[in-house]
Amino acid sequence: MSVQPHPIAAVTERAMPVSGPVASGAPSHIVVTGVDKVFAVPGGEVVALKDIDLTINRGEFVCLLGPSGCGKSTLLNAIAGFSHPTRGGITVEGRAVAEPGPDRGMVFQEYALFPWMTVAQNIAFGLEIKGMARAAIEKRVAELLDMLKLAEFRDRFPKDLSGGMRQRVAIARVLALDSPVMLMDEPFGALDALTRRSLQDELLRIWAATGKTIVFVTHSIEESIYLADRIVVLTYRPGTIKRDLRVELPRPRDSASAAFNALKRDLSALVTAEQHRFEQVEMKGLTTD
Repeated sequence: MSVQPHPIAAVTERAMPVSGPVASGAPSHIVVTGVDKVFAVPGGEVVALKDIDLTINRGEFVCLLGPSGCGKSTLLNAIAGFSHPTRGGITVEGRAVAEPGPDRGMVFQEYALFPWMTVAQNIAFGLEIKGMARAAIEKRVAELLDMLKLAEFRDRFPKDLSGGMRQRVAIARVLALDSPVMLMDEPFGALDALTRRSLQDELLRIWAATGKTIVFVTHSIEESIYLADRIVVLTYRPGTIKRDLRVELPRPRDSASAAFNALKRDLSALVTAEQHRFEQVEMKGLTTD
C-alpha cells in the first residue's frame, strides 16, 4: 500500500500551513513555547536548548534534524515528559506536559524490548497493564502482528530476531496503545540501508493509515526528506531552530529525483555548517585539556 500523494510544490519556509495525512488546517497538536534546557555539569552548565518555539499540527510528520549535540533528543524527551524544560512550556492537545503519558508513545533506537517475553507478549504488555480484556488483547495483537508482518514470529524471543524485526516489534508495541503521538528517537539509525528503507516505507504506510502525529529524530538528511512533511533543522549547542522547512515533494518520494537532491544539497549546507561548529568546539576542548 502506497502513501497517498501530496501535490507537487516547492519547499517553503517556517510558519506555512502543512498538510499531513489529514486535512489541511488541522488543529495544533503539540505546542512548544519558549523552551530552554540547561544541564548542570562540573564547573558550570550546558545550554542544550534555547528559545525553542514550535507548533506541530495533528497528523503531521515532523523530523528534527541536526548534528550531534544540537538538542534533538533533548527536545524529544521534553515532549515525551521524560525531562522538564528549564524555562518555557510544552502542551499536547492543550494540556501541559508534566510527565510521560499514554497520549505519547516513544520508540527508541535501542528497541527497549523485554528479552524474556515473546514477540506477542511484548506487544501485549502495555494492553495488559491497562487492564484490557484478554480477548480484546489477543485481537489487537493479531492485528498488529499482521500489520507489521510479524505473524510468523509471534512466539520468538527478541534474541532470535534481526535488528529490523526487533524494531518492528517496538513499533507494534507503541501502536498497541494507540497513542495519538509517536515520538521516535533515531529508530532506524543502527540498521543497514536496505532494512532502513523497508522500515521507512512501513512507517509511512502506518502513518497514512492511522493519521498519527509523528516527531522523528534523525541525523540523516536523506531520511528526513524521504519521510517528513516538515524538517526542523537545529543549530549546534545551544540548540535553536535554524530552519523550519515544509516539504511537498510528491509521495512516494523518489530519492533519485532532481527535486529531492536539490533539497538534499540545501539541507546539507545548513547541517554541515553546524557540524563544523561542533567539530571546532570538540577540537578546542581537546587542545585545552
